[in-house]
Parts: sequence; C-alpha cells; structure tokens
Amino acid sequence: MALLPALFTDFDDAFDDPFFANQNWTTQAANAMSTDVKENNGNYELSIELPGFDKNDVHVQLRDGNLVVSAVRNSDQEKKDKEGRVIRRERVQGSRTRSFYVGNDLKPSDVHASFTNGVLTLTFPKELEAPKQEDQTVQIGD
Repeated sequence: MALLPALFTDFDDAFDDPFFANQNWTTQAANAMSTDVKENNGNYELSIELPGFDKNDVHVQLRDGNLVVSAVRNSDQEKKDKEGRVIRRERVQGSRTRSFYVGNDLKPSDVHASFTNGVLTLTFPKELEAPKQEDQTVQIGD
C-alpha cells in the first residue's frame, strides 16, 4: 500500500489499493449478530437478533470463559406448478458465530436462554459468588 502517493490524490482513490480488494463490507455487516446488552436487577441480559433462524439452529456454549453463540441454517426451497415444473428454487446456507467474554466462574446453570420471534435472549448474573476458599495448611519440611 503506497501511502505517500495516496496523500496527494482523492480520498476515494485510497480504496482502489489492492489491500482493500478482497474486503466485502456489506457481507460482513449482514452476517453480524445485532446484540443489545442490558443490566437488569443484577443480571446481564443479551438480546441477539437472529432473523430467519429456528430455535434448533441456534447453539450456546461456555468455552474458556466465553459465552459462544452460533447459528447454522441450511434450507432448500422448491416451488412447482400444477404440472410439476419448477417455478422457483432457492437454497440458503449460512452460519454466524459471536462470543462474549463472561469469565471462568459462569456455569451453564447460571445462564437462562429463550428464543422468540428470531430473538435469542440470554440472562446471567452480573456478579457471581466466588467459590469459597478454605484455609489450607502448608506443611513445613525439615
């Protein structure tokens, strides 16, 4: 990317650089999971929009301190006329994944999930009780 010549040209010319050639900005925005995060009565509430996905397409996992939400959809729609001729055929495949750092103390039983009208709602405590640490005696060797 030649920065010096770009300084003396129009701003739009900077995006003609080969660095930007493989960027598909509209696809990246379309695949993002729109998420609202609220604090409500000592809990966090995440509302994640997943239009077009069914409840069975959505999976939520706790992995390495992250709450990972993934959705995969495969559908094949075919419409035929009365004589059996194909009028329209559409195939849709897509997946989305997003993760949120929640810490290592959150357990699956702490997370409450619901899926209604294409919106996944996850609720979990803002602060968890730290595991009780018992005093442990260290033996002193000779």
